[in-house]
Amino acid sequence: MVGLEAPDDAAVWNLGDGRALVQTVDFFPPVVDDPATFGRIAAANALSDIYAMGGTPFMALAVAGFPDDVPLEILADILRGGAEAAASVGVIVAGGHTVTDSEPKYGLCVTGIVDPSRVLTKGALRPGDRLFLTKPIGTGVVTTAIKRDVAPKHVADAAIESMTLINSAPASVLATLPDVRACTDITGYGLAGHGSEMAAASGAMIVIEWSRVPVLPGAAELAAAGHVPGGTGRNRAYLTGRDANDTDVKQIAPRVTAAATLDEAALALAFDPQTSGGLLFGVPPPLVRRSAEAFASAGVMAHEIGEVREGFGLHFV
Repeated sequence: MVGLEAPDDAAVWNLGDGRALVQTVDFFPPVVDDPATFGRIAAANALSDIYAMGGTPFMALAVAGFPDDVPLEILADILRGGAEAAASVGVIVAGGHTVTDSEPKYGLCVTGIVDPSRVLTKGALRPGDRLFLTKPIGTGVVTTAIKRDVAPKHVADAAIESMTLINSAPASVLATLPDVRACTDITGYGLAGHGSEMAAASGAMIVIEWSRVPVLPGAAELAAAGHVPGGTGRNRAYLTGRDANDTDVKQIAPRVTAAATLDEAALALAFDPQTSGGLLFGVPPPLVRRSAEAFASAGVMAHEIGEVREGFGLHFV
């Protein structure tokens, strides 16, 4: 049902009995120092792709690379953290594979189940839909500051809490809203990148009101101070055709544009690569109030940040 032809978050295979399999894989190097916390973050990140497709994960296989000159206890802690995070939402890590690598890497290949009639995709937005986001952005900036040992403890703690938070709760709320059809999760391509993917797949324009976008505590100040990961610049150059110095890098029609009122710190956060970010989804106008009430009743954050219009690309205002 969903494969290489679409830029979606996971593959979907119809089993023909009212169920479909959803499968994804994701792994990356550490973003924090504590091994078990890294494992939890990586697991939450991988599980998120299943939730973004409307599915329920049930099994995973671990994928890890590890240096042969680092104590195996560290690898054990990473694997334990990931398995515990998966188990907290009913997912069994049933096996996996490791290889020798120059730096640690860890993640999961996750399998889930979804109702074939309720698959959420990036390309199902329609003009008039309102956009909601379930987590604050800024993890790339904060983890860069953590690596440079300049992130205040409360700022680092808030980012880690966000990254370890699994997207099962917002996915459960979405499952009660059958008219919601379009969803993705915000990861390495940033809010700008994943939002523009939804716009392109839907043949529409997304307009995001920057003042409504939730941002992690301290992230804007760290971005203004220059603690910006390299992926931010790559995202920006690819999506706009220009770098941070407003220099042409590609002759392309920009997929992302921004009002002149957004400063450099805001732009850095807009293109900031996220780890284990929130769900971004569209809600048809008649369902907006019901959707907001459903999330509020469940105690789950969902910020209304923009809307879908006729047109092309993504625009920040």
